[in-house]
Amino acid sequence: MSAVALKIGKFELRSRLILGTGKYASFGEMEKALEASGAHMVTVAVRRVNLDRSKESLLDHVDPKKHILLPNTAGCYTKEDAVRVARLGRAAGLSSLVKLEVIGDEKTLLPDTQALLEATKELVKDGFTVMPYTNDDPIMAKRLEEAGAACVMPLAAPIGSGQGILNRLNIRFILEKVKVPVIVDAGVGTASDAAVAMELGADGVLMNTAIAASKDPVKMAEAMGLAVRAGRLAYEAGRMEKKLYASASSPVAGRVGVGVT
Repeated sequence: MSAVALKIGKFELRSRLILGTGKYASFGEMEKALEASGAHMVTVAVRRVNLDRSKESLLDHVDPKKHILLPNTAGCYTKEDAVRVARLGRAAGLSSLVKLEVIGDEKTLLPDTQALLEATKELVKDGFTVMPYTNDDPIMAKRLEEAGAACVMPLAAPIGSGQGILNRLNIRFILEKVKVPVIVDAGVGTASDAAVAMELGADGVLMNTAIAASKDPVKMAEAMGLAVRAGRLAYEAGRMEKKLYASASSPVAGRVGVGVT
C-alpha cells in the first residue's frame, strides 16, 4: 500500500479510519482510543465544542500534529443552520473542511437529503471542502458529487444503532456511480462491520459510538483500525470466486506443492 492511504480534496490521510470524539467517559479515554486506532482524521461537533478556549475543551485533547480536524454540523435540522455552523467553525479557526449533516427526522436521525444538497452547493461556493453525510441512495450520492462534494458519506445504518451494513447492494451501487471517495458513515457496530465495508470497496469508514460505547473503547479502537486495514488489503487482493461445490486445496494433478495446506 502507498504511504498516502486516502485523499479528500487537498487533504491526505494516512489512515482510512475516521473517528468521532463524542460519548467517551473522559477526555483521557478518548485520547487513548484515538492513539490506539491509528486514525489520522478526527471529527468534532462545532456546536458541542467550547470555542473560546477559556475553559478546558475537547480541542485541548486532539493533537493537531497527529490529527486532521474535521468539524461537523451535528445537531442541525435546516440548511441555514448547517451553513451557519460550518462558517462559525471556520471563523473560529477549526478548518475549511466540514462534515456536513442536515438531519431530517428527530427519531431516526436520518438526513434531509434535499437540504443537504442545497447546503453542499452553498458551502462549496464558499470555499469549503464538503464531506456530506447522506443516506445510501446512489442517485443522491451522484448529485452530491456533481454539486462539488469532496466525497460522499452514506450511512450503513441509523446513527449509533450498531446494526452494521444493512444494504450492501446500495453501497456497491454508490461505489459504481461516483468517482469521489466513498466513506461509510454511521451504523457500524463492531470490527467485522468495518471490514465488510472495506471489502465492498469503500474508501474509508467513519465511526464513533461503536468505539465509545464499547466495554473497552481502547481495545475496540485498535480492533477497528486493524479491521479497516485488513478489509482494504482483502479488497485490493481480490477474493476468490465463490463456488457451489467443494474444491480440494491439495489437488492430485497440477504443480507439486502448490495448494498444500
